Amino acid sequence: MHGNSSRCKAGLRPAQGPTGYHWAMDNLSLADLTVFARAAALGTLSLAARERGVPVSQISRAVARVESACGAQLFRRSARGITLTQDGEAFLAFCQKVLETRSDLEADLSRSRRQVSGCVRVSLSSAIAQHWVAPSLPDLVKRHPQIGLDLLVEDGLVDLARSGVDIAIRTGNPTALSLVARKLGEIETGLYASAAYLQGRDTPCSADDLMAHTLLANCEHPVLNRLRFADGRHLMANSRMRASSTATLAQMTAEGLGIAHLPVKMAQAPGGSTLQRLLTQEFQSTPVPVWALMLPERQRLPRIRACLEHLVQLFK
Repeated sequence: MHGNSSRCKAGLRPAQGPTGYHWAMDNLSLADLTVFARAAALGTLSLAARERGVPVSQISRAVARVESACGAQLFRRSARGITLTQDGEAFLAFCQKVLETRSDLEADLSRSRRQVSGCVRVSLSSAIAQHWVAPSLPDLVKRHPQIGLDLLVEDGLVDLARSGVDIAIRTGNPTALSLVARKLGEIETGLYASAAYLQGRDTPCSADDLMAHTLLANCEHPVLNRLRFADGRHLMANSRMRASSTATLAQMTAEGLGIAHLPVKMAQAPGGSTLQRLLTQEFQSTPVPVWALMLPERQRLPRIRACLEHLVQLFK
């Protein structure tokens, strides 16, 4: 990285050393630029440290090196975190260009080596992790032994930029226009109950019969509570027993708390073998779409493309 061109692009002043002004940015590493960019995105040094698994003091020293090299204050500090100064915004734009160029170079070199390597951070729900992705990992490792994965298991939404996530696997239809969305496939669903729940009760044979049963509900995704039947009727699951995650609803079903609308693959997995599928002809399953969401600048990286191709085959 050449000092003069770097300084001009960033619009910053040369730092002053013992012998006068010099281009101190020559001494900055790509690691320093990465730390600065992540700290800016996360808004606190502590989050940047936690993400990298290092002490906050190490992140603070890296930021101090960058500010010293630029000869300018790049962050405003407050009790609530850090925000960029005008010089900081200029330097962040420069960092992003450099890091994007590095990513493009990595992609070109990886293609020439025909070998994919590096770590991919994937955000996904506990149900998707346990019943789809985790069992498929031996195939991914066999195909790409140099790839590493960080599986961030969380049922809520995540800010890809702030959390450093490369791919977020989500069900339903994507709404974030700033992200690249790739459809992975669809998940078949059905109605299920445990033997413990059905014991002493009449097994439902029609939609009308369900009115006399406890229909476990999802308190975060109401669309999953709308049950459709082949004759055109609809029924809403509105039990007082609810959960925000499908994995928890499956566990509640196994414990005999009621009937639930669950993915077939999950209900038939080991540990879920006691669940009985109900109304196989009458209930009209609405396949749940599964999407991979990515930041536009990340999708070109070979390791992310390789992981994405694996996911497409998995859900296909």
